[in-house]
Amino acid sequence: MKQQIFNELRETFGSNFHENVPMAKYTTANVGGPVNALIAIHSEDELANCVQTLWRLSLPFMILGSGSNILVSDKGIDTIVVQNRATNIKIETNSDPAYIFAESGASLGVVARQSAQKGLSGMEWAAPIPGTIGGAIYGNAGAYGTDIKAVLKMAKILHKNEGIADWPLERFEFKYRSSIFKREKIPAVILSATFNTTRTSPEEAMGKINSYLAHRKETQPPGASMGSMFKNPPGESAAKLIEAAGLKGHRVGRAIISPIHSNFIINLDEATAQDVYQLMRLVQKTVEEKFAVRLTPEIELLGDFE
Repeated sequence: MKQQIFNELRETFGSNFHENVPMAKYTTANVGGPVNALIAIHSEDELANCVQTLWRLSLPFMILGSGSNILVSDKGIDTIVVQNRATNIKIETNSDPAYIFAESGASLGVVARQSAQKGLSGMEWAAPIPGTIGGAIYGNAGAYGTDIKAVLKMAKILHKNEGIADWPLERFEFKYRSSIFKREKIPAVILSATFNTTRTSPEEAMGKINSYLAHRKETQPPGASMGSMFKNPPGESAAKLIEAAGLKGHRVGRAIISPIHSNFIINLDEATAQDVYQLMRLVQKTVEEKFAVRLTPEIELLGDFE
């Protein structure tokens, strides 16, 4: 990128603009090469202004939330990362019906706990998920038999051609672990969202959350990972297929298919993105050969892999 453009970005975003940033510092798997620049934003207004600036300058960019569900190449990616720190949350209990408002960088776990403590039910399932509101909508995140689609009322969207508007649920065209954002890469970003709730007692809602957190601790592995690597095929479990293929505990370099849950790949410290990628390819190849099932990644691959 031309230095004059970087100079403009530095002047516009000041101390929130950082050049040549290693993505390993910003992903939950602790892997990933450098990006051209990272811009940190702290509100939905800042996010909208930042994105409009990058569109005006015709600069490629991506929105980064918690850094889960992505694998960035060791070679890095030729883009600008917008780090979404827009985390404002409003729990409205005095209206009928009650609702939850959250900016797109807000933590799913924080939203779940704060709404539960206010006696609102609907988001308890999200408490153990290490992601953000925007990322959850983008990928239709879900757990324990439900998902974002089941609770989303509307979201404020900035579209490159249409401007800012509230999108109703139907416009997202949600499918299993997918939305129109993820499938079609439309020129738009999620600024904030409003969620439907039902009233309950704080004790009951927090009881559900504690149960889900305990279940996650028992069944999902600790350590640096991207979360579930593959979508469950229809009527099947990706984890069970991987285990049945004899790959549980298999290693490439410093990356390992978790001995606790075989749909997780863990960074044993200093793993490379290529280590993880090679394990993913091995899983796909072996499962397809043994069971004639092609596993589809739940994570996104960013950059070039060998």
